[in-house]
Amino acid sequence: MHSSEIRYFLAVANSGSLSAASQQLFVAVSAISRQIQRLEAKVGAPLFERHARGMVLNDAGQIFENHVRKSMMDMEHAIAEIKGLKAVRRTALRVACTDGMAFSLLPVLFTQFRLLHPGVSFHLTVASALEVADIVRRGECDVAFQFSLYPERGVEVVAAWPAPVLLVMKHNHPLAQQQVHLSDLLTYPLALPDAGTTVRQLFDLSCRMSGTFVEPALTCNNFSTLYTFLLQTPLAVTICSQFTVMYQAVEHGLVLKSVGADQLSQRSLQVQTAIGRKPSAALSLFVDFVCQELKRQDDTIRAKFDF
Repeated sequence: MHSSEIRYFLAVANSGSLSAASQQLFVAVSAISRQIQRLEAKVGAPLFERHARGMVLNDAGQIFENHVRKSMMDMEHAIAEIKGLKAVRRTALRVACTDGMAFSLLPVLFTQFRLLHPGVSFHLTVASALEVADIVRRGECDVAFQFSLYPERGVEVVAAWPAPVLLVMKHNHPLAQQQVHLSDLLTYPLALPDAGTTVRQLFDLSCRMSGTFVEPALTCNNFSTLYTFLLQTPLAVTICSQFTVMYQAVEHGLVLKSVGADQLSQRSLQVQTAIGRKPSAALSLFVDFVCQELKRQDDTIRAKFDF
């Protein structure tokens, strides 16, 4: 198959229409359409469902796209090895994560790792949990970090740690030195993530199970906003895992507390890679470094806050 056929196929698959692919590639719509039809004739099956508003990959198209992207990744890996990039020099790692890990955890890990391997650079994509899993499956990142309630389909989980939902407050908060129940939160300003996040879903489920109705003072899909609100608002409380604030807890005088609800212990922090893809030397070193650092920090913070 000609490279132009594959290029046009991926452009239509990514953009969702012939006209959008035409604008992206600066190629006439008719030329792209002919190449797609020629490709479908070679494959022996339609690859798209054609609608008035665009084109969507059908089952055959999704299978074909997965194989094309895997072949492209294998080619990139071969070229990298030939150029000597496998030796960790001048290597760029593509990382994807959900919002909680972009707040502090990954920037700190990147900094620490680059002290050991300054030739390694990082490109970080922050997305929702569903988007991160798709990014991994499409081979658009080398490694992903996300909080998940279950093993993701179509990815390889290379490491995982329990990541319970915890209450976060300042050390002088009235609840900081006592056992806390969800009903105790009713009189304090709460800063909560959006309802679509796993941490919020588990928190809301626990509230319903305990018959507690809470109304947050702030809801936001960006943890940096929630964290600043916590620091600036007297008696505020927010929720996250220990990993999200493990590098800030001591520095900013925070307390992490469990409320003992089983539903809040169902998440794990997962390190994910694409299935069947051989890791580069830089990626292997980075994953090993992350596993050692997170185990050490997790043990320390659990011992300090006893959860």
